[in-house]
Amino acid sequence: MLTFILANGGTILVAALLLAVVFLIVCSIRKDRKRGKSSCGCGGGCAHCASSGICHGKGQNTK
Repeated sequence: MLTFILANGGTILVAALLLAVVFLIVCSIRKDRKRGKSSCGCGGGCAHCASSGICHGKGQNTK
């Protein structure tokens, strides 16, 4: 087992770092959704967005 870890240490480290980054991104998205922030991709307000009627219901377009 130790020889496997020593032989593949770099790969294991990179995989662990990538998993940590993905985990942090998912946590950030979940926290933003709980706070009511939009995740429609544009990141800006919906006042001038052509798809604002699709993303949000009426009355929520005032960001």
